[in-house]
Amino acid sequence: MSRKFVFDFDSTLTRVEALDVLAEITLHDRDDREEVIREIQHITNLGIDGDISFTESLERRIRLLGANKKDLEPLIRELRQKISRSIATNKEFFEKYASDIYVISCGFKEFIDPIVREYNIPEERVFANTFEFDEQGNIIGFDTANVLATHNGKIECLKALGLEGEVQVIGDGYSDYVMREAGIAHKFFAYTENVHREKAARNADHIAPNLDEFLFVNDLPRNLSYPKNRIKILLLENVHPAAFENLAEDGFSVELVKHSLSEEELIEKIKGVHVLGIRSKTRVTKKVLDAADKLLIVGAFCIGTTQIELEYARSKGVVVFNAPYSNTRSVVELAIGEIIMLMRSIFPRSTEIHNGQWNKTAANSREIRGKNLGIVGYGNIGKQLSVLAEAMGMRVYYYDVDEQLALGNAVKCQSLEDLLGVSDVVTLHIDDNPANRNFIGERELSQMRTGAHLINLSRGFVVDIPALVAALKSGKLAGAAIDVYPEEPASNGAFETELRGLENVILTPHIGGSTEEAQRDIADFVPNKIMDYINTGNTVDAVNFPNIRLPKQQSAHRFLHIHKNVPGIMAHINKILASYDMNIIGQYLSTEPEVGYVITDLDREYNKAVIKELKAIEHTIKFRVLY
Repeated sequence: MSRKFVFDFDSTLTRVEALDVLAEITLHDRDDREEVIREIQHITNLGIDGDISFTESLERRIRLLGANKKDLEPLIRELRQKISRSIATNKEFFEKYASDIYVISCGFKEFIDPIVREYNIPEERVFANTFEFDEQGNIIGFDTANVLATHNGKIECLKALGLEGEVQVIGDGYSDYVMREAGIAHKFFAYTENVHREKAARNADHIAPNLDEFLFVNDLPRNLSYPKNRIKILLLENVHPAAFENLAEDGFSVELVKHSLSEEELIEKIKGVHVLGIRSKTRVTKKVLDAADKLLIVGAFCIGTTQIELEYARSKGVVVFNAPYSNTRSVVELAIGEIIMLMRSIFPRSTEIHNGQWNKTAANSREIRGKNLGIVGYGNIGKQLSVLAEAMGMRVYYYDVDEQLALGNAVKCQSLEDLLGVSDVVTLHIDDNPANRNFIGERELSQMRTGAHLINLSRGFVVDIPALVAALKSGKLAGAAIDVYPEEPASNGAFETELRGLENVILTPHIGGSTEEAQRDIADFVPNKIMDYINTGNTVDAVNFPNIRLPKQQSAHRFLHIHKNVPGIMAHINKILASYDMNIIGQYLSTEPEVGYVITDLDREYNKAVIKELKAIEHTIKFRVLY
């Protein structure tokens, strides 16, 4: 059966109601502009929802507009800039199905025709109202003989067309649905990309958050192989709202949960989820990954990834991204502050004042200028701290298991023991490698200078807490600042540690990277990585996956094939492609010991049977098509 597609114009083909935009143009110099525009929008909504007749809605709005024919040209220019995003990216559909597409709108041909003409819709298939003008060009009314100027005029218009085949109506308002209700259209798609009207959505055969969804349901040519609104993203642990906004703005279906989930809860919640966003408290275990039937990505909105079974995720074809740089400045600034607080014994003096005791003394209060700072772990954080500490007059020493270039006058130590023996303050910035458990224990603490200070802003398990408590109580160490702990609660509430109540010990609840600026940066960085992988296949900065930076797709399909890294896969892929006479525009491969990742760009026309064969290749883990 042939299909005919009937589109509304306002808030469907465009992101706006055209008369609202015209009001902004014509009323720009009036003092009551905002009030009049609000009234016009209110009347528009009453008419769209069927609460007043369309004729009344139109008459009232035109009276308020005070528009002239010369205002139409700037209106058309403005509307060209306000085409709905998914409409603009799917011009191919309008070109290929031009003879089957109609516009039925209660708007006006004077501004609709020039816009839709650019989408290959001729004016003879555009049905809309027309303005009436006086001799000075003022808009004084509309053609009342036009059926679209009457209540439920769209029904009569569509009926008069006598379209053959299945008629599908795509629009945002109840006035579009009535064509389906009257039985002259077979399906009604509530178009919600720009506005969600409950009355229309409630009565729709299908809700289309964008044109990609409509085209997908109808298996029509489209810009995206899979509509983004069908990609479910679950964000846990009160991830910054900007992450939700960034992902939702790009068209994904996003759910935000403020707390972490237990393994059992996550196993239940992960079903049907394509992207999981977490911070440090949620554990992505093997059982969770086994239950994740559609999972493509885990986004860690933090630096650490030990809470994720990285190798098992890779074996499942699940890519993991983190935020290795976004909160480094926040951690560095806290370290600087704690160095000063510890060296000056600020916390004991503050506690005394809180307890009603005045104790003005210089005892155990020292400048940081001229003191030795030992940085363990000279990575992104260690290097920034090195520069700032040196600028404040400290002598910087560092130790790292990897070869690292010294910045400024920093001195590399050949062993941890060398660094511990020379430092007045030791600050830890090492990674979450399990081998780093109790990296600083009784032996290492004994190697530190008597009266030195220890700062841990890295991982809770790298310091042996009982040994640290003993060193503080014995006076071996003069103070410590601890932000991370071997065991941390899943949510805010009661917390116990042996370090409580010890003098000159700063305790904070894992907030080293928790500043508004850092969380906002992370909320930009990680979603950008997620969107880049979903939209293009790029894996740059993935922590568990072959890294490939891909060129932009240019009028091509992109096949993404993730497989076990065994000999012959690439040859098998190309053999299948050759058997279907497919022209390869570009091909990219990157492997790790266990997993291979092949990306192939091909001409747009192809036999879809090839997909089934590519998926069936032995050792295939995941396969996706992008276009």
